[in-house]
Amino acid sequence: MDKLTNFDLVLFGATGDLAMRKLLPGLYQAHAAGLLHPEGRILGVSRSAFDRAAFVEKVEKDSKIHIKQNLDGQTWTSFVARIDYLSLDVTRAQDFAALAEKVKARPQTDNVVVYLSTAPKFFAAACRSLAEVGLNGENVRLVLEKPLGTDLASNRAINRDVAQYFQENRIYRIDHYLGKESLQNLLPLRFANPFFEPVWHRDCIRSVQITIAEELGVEERGEFYDATGALRDMVQNHMMQMLCFVAMERPKSLSADDVRDEKLKVVQALRIMDQAEVGRKVVRGQYTAAAGKKGYIEEPRVAADSQTETYVAIEAAVDNPRWSGVPFYLRTGKRMAAKTAEIVVNFKADSDGLFGKTPARIAISLQPQEEIRVKLWVKETGSGLNAVPAEMVLNLADSLPGRRADAYELLLCEVIAGRLNLFNRRDELEAAWAWVMPILDNWAASDVLPHGYPAGSWGPEAARALLAANGDAWAEEQE
Repeated sequence: MDKLTNFDLVLFGATGDLAMRKLLPGLYQAHAAGLLHPEGRILGVSRSAFDRAAFVEKVEKDSKIHIKQNLDGQTWTSFVARIDYLSLDVTRAQDFAALAEKVKARPQTDNVVVYLSTAPKFFAAACRSLAEVGLNGENVRLVLEKPLGTDLASNRAINRDVAQYFQENRIYRIDHYLGKESLQNLLPLRFANPFFEPVWHRDCIRSVQITIAEELGVEERGEFYDATGALRDMVQNHMMQMLCFVAMERPKSLSADDVRDEKLKVVQALRIMDQAEVGRKVVRGQYTAAAGKKGYIEEPRVAADSQTETYVAIEAAVDNPRWSGVPFYLRTGKRMAAKTAEIVVNFKADSDGLFGKTPARIAISLQPQEEIRVKLWVKETGSGLNAVPAEMVLNLADSLPGRRADAYELLLCEVIAGRLNLFNRRDELEAAWAWVMPILDNWAASDVLPHGYPAGSWGPEAARALLAANGDAWAEEQE
């Protein structure tokens, strides 16, 4: 990665959890790797009545502990020297004059990145106040942290409000899954290797599975999660990005809009479900107490009668020539049997069964390992031509040279460099919300409780039945 131009990174919500756990450690790693311009500045902004020394002390206490690699005293000292701080209330327009004065006092800055790591309800006021003091010019880039709304209407309202003050080509809607190297690798894997793309379609592929599973429960996020649920938290953002990279057509170029145009086409091709289809093709679950672990409704700050889903499985359909008739199974859940994020592409079995009926498959793992596993069939050792399964494994971390950046580090560097490829466009996010709305509406109108599943399992039995109805099975249950 090239060293970046001189910058001011204005970090709203600088004393918050995301800034301390992810953003500042990511910036430290970029600094330690020599990627940041030597004069680039990080300007923390929040309501906390700190001066610079007090903010740096908080960073030392609450952020430094999250840096697990490349930490040494001299590098840390030089990183902290980049940090400045300004106390500002995002709801008080008059406070922004001091911010403008501080930013404009550095005329050598090539670009200004404004990162709104705040609740979305503050986005409109912040953008209006930034514009009023001239901090929305051509050299200003705006980063919007998720969640961008709770439904289609609120997402459109946020986009409409922000668009009054910032042009689309200067808005960076962040989804940290797009910063994962293993997900980005899907494009060269598919389009640069002639033995993959010719079979990447409905004639050869039986089904696609996309899984994001977590072993942890909601922990201390009960209040947030109870108002959000798995569908809003994971499906319409992270899982949608994974689906797009699997299903998109070859872009005309690797420019931001050419890539994002193809992703948009995938989302628009997703079949919108009616009420009956939601009942048949969507499974809503909630973890229950098991193996010494609490059930969801026993977690702190969760309503005792909560119907919020901690698990969702969906059979989706992409209605286009490449994928017509191929089910895309999406599932995500908390308190699952293992922590994993992976895509499994199941191929069709040989029609004549010459070497058995069990098909080959490719698994692209994003976590905990970054690897590509290809299950294929080979001859069993000895006489005869009996076929047995074998697996080829490409460990991306071991096979590719160079330091692997954390997702937030990579995305922050992309913003500073002005590259939009790994950020969401307004129309794509609105299309994703339009697809999930019938599911949300159906649940809101229904008095059917979520299916219970034991903490530490792979989810409700109904999710197995969802696949079994098509003669399919989840990856962990396949031979």
